[in-house]
Amino acid sequence: MLSKLAFAVALLASPAVASGIQIEVEGEGANGTITIDLLEDIAPNHAERITTLAASGKYDGVVFHRVIDGFMAQTGDVQFGVSGADLGRAGTGGSDLPMLDQEFSDTPFARGVVGMARSQNVNSANSQFFIMFDQGDFLNGKYTVVGKVTEGLDVLDAIKRGGGQSGSVSGQPDVMKEVTVTE
Repeated sequence: MLSKLAFAVALLASPAVASGIQIEVEGEGANGTITIDLLEDIAPNHAERITTLAASGKYDGVVFHRVIDGFMAQTGDVQFGVSGADLGRAGTGGSDLPMLDQEFSDTPFARGVVGMARSQNVNSANSQFFIMFDQGDFLNGKYTVVGKVTEGLDVLDAIKRGGGQSGSVSGQPDVMKEVTVTE
């Protein structure tokens, strides 16, 4: 019988995911493609939300507004995080869809894992997500794991970093030029 950690590692390594997204990243830091398998089996509502927003083009042109070296890169603010707009409120918005209830799991936050961003209310995820640069055990069981990078970790590693404790990216952040749904 597998331990919880061994089961989570096996789950992350398994090809049981039916669909995902591809993110074309462009900017001063990163240029290339990040491929993410969405984990519909552990976070069906969150995976569906990302798929819906990607399929409708809502993520196209959205910046990586919060990037903390050694931790994560956050994006997905389809309301205030659009490249070329005033980014002063980037990271405070979401989509016009309702907030999502948490779908916590035993899947650990490890390098390449994608989690849903939220406010202090655990049932407030909407459109924003983050991709882990490294392990983040302190997030386990507190944020919804929604996917895992399967290709493009080198692109992730090149994303322009932010400064200070908030990781806010100054100047022109790297952008998700185009986000497409994959099967």
